Order: sequence, then structure tokens, then C-alpha cells
Amino acid sequence: MFDFADFKESPLMLGLAALIIGFVVIESLFFMVKAWRRGKEIGMTTEQLKNTVVSSALFSVAPAVSILATVVVLASALGIVLPWIRLSVVGNLLYETTAAETMLDVLGSNINTEVTNETDFAAIAWVMTIGICFGLVIVTLLGKFIIKKVTKATTKSEKGSGLADAISASAFIGIISAFVAQSINGKSSDGSSDAGFMSIVTLISAIVIYLIFEALCQKLKLKKLELFATPLSIFGAMAVAVLLNMYLPETITSFTWWG
Repeated sequence: MFDFADFKESPLMLGLAALIIGFVVIESLFFMVKAWRRGKEIGMTTEQLKNTVVSSALFSVAPAVSILATVVVLASALGIVLPWIRLSVVGNLLYETTAAETMLDVLGSNINTEVTNETDFAAIAWVMTIGICFGLVIVTLLGKFIIKKVTKATTKSEKGSGLADAISASAFIGIISAFVAQSINGKSSDGSSDAGFMSIVTLISAIVIYLIFEALCQKLKLKKLELFATPLSIFGAMAVAVLLNMYLPETITSFTWWG
């Protein structure tokens, strides 16, 4: 599974991964025990606590699948260990891929090309790590102030809640639009591109699979399964891409807009 001759999966990287992931697991267990004891103190029954644990575990499955999908996407360029570390702490699909692709573009590469230079790998790791820290700093220093102002702005009128929903939706649409643009254009700083037949087909496949899954959930009233729509659409689109690469001529699958 791991190639120790590759610096991306060296014993040092594996040791760092074990240390960080071990800390996350211990921290989670610590707060789980504290929460269980607190639940007992406020009068919750053992059955209620068990139901809470089970429902929380089931709720975490969908995000876990998304995390796995992100590791798979980043592994071709960065190996398994770095994405594994990043996604075990505070990373997520949208941020990690955006940060990695931005730095890879600066280096004249892309997410599908293996990083073989240690300096480039270190630069990408620093960008991914430092970038996510700003959110933690902003929330710590300005979180209460921002929430207070947003709450005030959205409760002044009957349209306030609609404004909050519009702001949230706009931010999400903006992020998704960046990925769509990358699939359609995909031209990096060195003039190369991986945008073409495969990127468009993969994008359309993900959209179609998502819409089908969400429609089925609504028709069958399976609201809890809607959480799996995004990760399943990702894996489904990846499967479509693999099958097309296997059975279509290379002249079609390798076609890109920029040659």
C-alpha cells in the first residue's frame, strides 16, 4: 500500500500521520466520555445515550465517505498520507482540492499529475495547512461579533431569514461555480489543460447522479439518505470516468480543449 522509497509516503510522513490521527482519536474519546458523564448528571437514561451515540455515528457516515472521496482525488498528486492527515483534522472536500489545485497551478501542474519534487510537495502542504488556519483564527477572534451582526441584520425584518439563506446559498454556489469553471476551462499557468471530453462527462455524470439520488430520496421520503447524495455522486462520476477510459478509444478520452 505504501511505497517507502517515495518521500510522500516515507516513515516520517507515516509517523506524523499516526501522531496526528492518534491525537484526534484520543481527543474524540475524551469528549465522548465527558459527554456521557454529563448526560448521566442531567438525568438522561442509558438507552437515550446509546440512541444518541448510534444516531451520531450514522450521521457521520456521509461526511466520512466525502472525506474518503477527497483522499482518493488528491492521492494521485500528493500520495495518500498528506491528504489523510489533512482530512483527519479540519479539512474538507471543497477547501482541500481548491487549495491543492491552486498551488499545483502555480507550479505548472495539475491534480492528476504526481508531485515528484520535495520542495513543491512542501509548498503545497504549507498552503493547504496555513490557508485553513485563517478560518480558525477568524472564528476565535471575531466569531461572536460576526454572529451578532448577522443575527441583527436578519432579524430586522420579515425578509431577514431569506437574506441569511440567500447569503449562504450564494457562497456555496460561488464555490461550486469555481469547480465547474475548472472542468470547462481547466487551463493552467503553463498553458496545459486537462479540461475536455472526460472532465465534462465526469461533471455531467456527477450532476445527473446527484439529481437522481435526491429525487429518489424525496419520492421515497428517505430524508436521512440525502446526506449521501454528494459522496455517492462523486464516486458514481469517478466510476463513469473509469469505465469510459476502459472502453472508449484513447483519442476520445484524451481529447482536451487546449490540445
